[in-house]
Amino acid sequence: MRYELYYWPEIQGRGEFIRLALEEAGADYVDVARTKGGMSKMMRLMEEGARPPFAPPFLRAGKLVVAQTAMILFYLGGRHGLAPKDEAGRLWVHQCQLTVVDFLVEIHDTHHPIGSGLYYEDQKPEARHRAEDFRESRLPKFLGYFEDVLEHNSRGGCVGARLCYADLSLFQVVEGLGYAFAKAMARTKSRYPLLHALRDRVAARPRIKAYLASERRIPFNEQGIFRHYPELDG
Repeated sequence: MRYELYYWPEIQGRGEFIRLALEEAGADYVDVARTKGGMSKMMRLMEEGARPPFAPPFLRAGKLVVAQTAMILFYLGGRHGLAPKDEAGRLWVHQCQLTVVDFLVEIHDTHHPIGSGLYYEDQKPEARHRAEDFRESRLPKFLGYFEDVLEHNSRGGCVGARLCYADLSLFQVVEGLGYAFAKAMARTKSRYPLLHALRDRVAARPRIKAYLASERRIPFNEQGIFRHYPELDG
C-alpha cells in the first residue's frame, strides 16, 4: 500500500516526524502537497466528510485517514516495527511521543509567544523574554527528562534495543534545537550525552542517512517550528 502524507510543502514542521518514520520503515509514500495540485487536494480533504482532520499532518492509508502527529506515529509504529508489540511498551512509546509534542509547543512559542497569527517581528520583545526562560528552565527540564529515560533504558533508546518512533522524534528535536539554539545546545553536549549519542546513531542509520542527504529532506528555515533568530539564542 502506498501512503499519502499531507503536510505543508515548504517546511519540516510536525510533518517531518512522520517523514522520518516512513523513511526508516522503507515505506512507499508520497508527500502529496509537494506534487502538482497537491495543495488543493490537501485542502479539499480537510473540508470533506464527517471526520475531517483539523490540520496537517494527516496520513491516508487506503480508505483510512489518520491525523495528529502522535496518533499517526502510533499507527505507523505498530505496522512497521517501530514500536513494541506488547501493550505496555506501545503505550510507553506513545507517552514519550506525547511528551515530545508538548516540547514542540514550547519550542514554537519561543518565537511566537503571543500568537501564531502574528509575525515574529510583532512580538520580538516578548520572544526574547520567552526564549530566555526556555533556555534556562524549560530546555533543561525536557532534555533532562529524556536523558533520564535513556539512562534507565541502558540499551540505547526509549525502549529496548530496537529503534522506535520516539527515538526518531528525539533525533529530530535535538537536530532542530541545534539549528534554532546553536549556542545553547552546544553547552548541553556534556550534560546530556545520551541524547546526543542517540542523535548520532539515528543519523547514521542507512535509510535515515540517505534521506538526510536527499532532496526529500526540506532544509530548516524560518517558517517552521525550529527557527534560528540569533537574538533568541543567548
